[in-house]
Parts: sequence; structure tokens; C-alpha cells
Amino acid sequence: MEINKKAYEAYVKQVTPVHKKWPGIIKAFLVGGIICTLGQYITTLFMNTGLEKEAASAWTTLVLIAATVILTGLNIYPKITKFGGAGALVPITGFANSVVAPAVEFKAEGQVFGIGCKIFTIAGPVILYGILSSWILGVIAYVLKAFQML
Repeated sequence: MEINKKAYEAYVKQVTPVHKKWPGIIKAFLVGGIICTLGQYITTLFMNTGLEKEAASAWTTLVLIAATVILTGLNIYPKITKFGGAGALVPITGFANSVVAPAVEFKAEGQVFGIGCKIFTIAGPVILYGILSSWILGVIAYVLKAFQML
């Protein structure tokens, strides 16, 4: 039994990829910084057209999501995430990519059973958690206000 455990540990060590910490951090910082700078540039463009900051920010979010969906469909964004790691996955663009990627992968199974079912693989639990947690926090705030504790 001990020999098998040691052999297994050696095998795991052999096949586990080695990650270089600092190059990964630098790549994530650069990719995340580029995405955020692009977002700020788009926001500034919208504000220069006369939109208020809140509306410009909303439109910027939509543009970034649409661009990510298109880049994911063209198989470009997965290459960006492979290079930039968390720098590409943490912003809203990463969420958009995680929603679209399963749908693109299963498009061969058809519109309903492929794209329609798989597009909610990641988004479904996230949306459910967001709605449920906001509802619970709303009830807590309502109760606290009713007892004049908030």
C-alpha cells in the first residue's frame, strides 16, 4: 500500500503543471489593466457625447459585454484569458465569456438543446444566488426599519 501511495504522489507531481507566479501576476495585471483602461476610454467617449456618468457607465458595461461575446464567438477571448488569467476573468468581461463559452461549445446540438440549455450553465447559479441574496438582505433591511433599528 505504501509503495502505491508513493508512486501515485510521484505521478501527480510529474503531471501537475508548474506555474510561474510572477510572470502570471504581471500578465494578469497587464491584461486587466488594458481591459479597465479600455472601459474608461469608452466611458469618456460616451460622456463626451453628452451622457451623464451613470448612463455612460451603463453603456460601457453593455459595450464590454457585447465585445466579449463577439470575441468569445470568434475564439479570441479564450486566448486572451489563457494569456492573462485572472486579469481577463475577473472583470465583467470574464463573466460574459463564461456565459457564452458553453453555448458556443454546444451549438452543434441545436438552438434549444445546445445553445439554449448550455448558456445558463454558469449564469443560472450566479443569477439565482444574486436574486436570493438580495431578497434576503431586503427582508432583513425591512425588518430592521420596521423596528427602527436602521
